[in-house]
Amino acid sequence: MKPILLDTNAYTGLINGDTKVYEYIVQTDIIYISTVMLGELYAGFFGGSKPEWNSNILHDFLKKETVEIIAITHETAKIFGAIKNELKQKAKTIPVDDIWIAAHAIETDSTLVTYDKHFTNISNLKIWPLL
Repeated sequence: MKPILLDTNAYTGLINGDTKVYEYIVQTDIIYISTVMLGELYAGFFGGSKPEWNSNILHDFLKKETVEIIAITHETAKIFGAIKNELKQKAKTIPVDDIWIAAHAIETDSTLVTYDKHFTNISNLKIWPLL
């Protein structure tokens, strides 16, 4: 199976026992994690009641052989700009962090695993079939 990129809600679902996400990711050779998604997770952790516990679970997940963290590059920024312009022309808005996450998915030619339907407004973005 081609690579995937996990959105924040898909990771959260996986950790909370979402079998749909689990069954999909076990079929892939590589799971990309965007640094933007990590920021969203840590913001949630620090605002919650168990930041250390959640951070430890994430740290263990990130150590898996099939998981690769990807950072924002010049290419990511170009794709971000193109997506943002496309959404403006369509008069559609989505959270800025999600535009960065979509840019990472396009850059890595990954399927984005998410429950957020607003990603369907972005052309050239491969989205999880269960969305």
